[in-house]
Amino acid sequence: MTLTTKLENVLDSLISPTKTELKNALLQLDITVNDLASLPEPFEGKPYNRKLLYKNKEVEMLVMNWSQLECAPHDHGDSHGWIQVLSGTSLNTVYEISQNGLPTELFHEFHHKGKIYFAPKKGIHKMKASNETDLVTLHLYSPPITGMKVYDLEKCAACVVSDD
Repeated sequence: MTLTTKLENVLDSLISPTKTELKNALLQLDITVNDLASLPEPFEGKPYNRKLLYKNKEVEMLVMNWSQLECAPHDHGDSHGWIQVLSGTSLNTVYEISQNGLPTELFHEFHHKGKIYFAPKKGIHKMKASNETDLVTLHLYSPPITGMKVYDLEKCAACVVSDD
């Protein structure tokens, strides 16, 4: 069975999936780095490169290959989902919105190969590869991400990422 067929068999049946249904789908897929042909290489000077594996009106699945640079703090709009570490170690920093409307760091945590962690609606975080590891992560969100907000803490600004 091809990866595309496997994804369709599991993800096509999801309708407005709950947190638990999304996690169960991710676990059922049981995807490893070996299942992913031609991983996207991180771009020079960029935190990651990503590849869309599957998308319909209800869910989207991405694989991301990370450099040692961290991404900017961001949310996932009105989407929620799960992030699975397929290889390496992730440093994930979690934020809350302060009174000035900008994120303030709450804590950071390391996630090693095999870890699955939740990304709530409007939850703000940033990630990067840690410990000089080759970080590859799998992301399953519902609904597909729109209205993602990215924060520039140096400029005290935020922008909404265009869907196109």
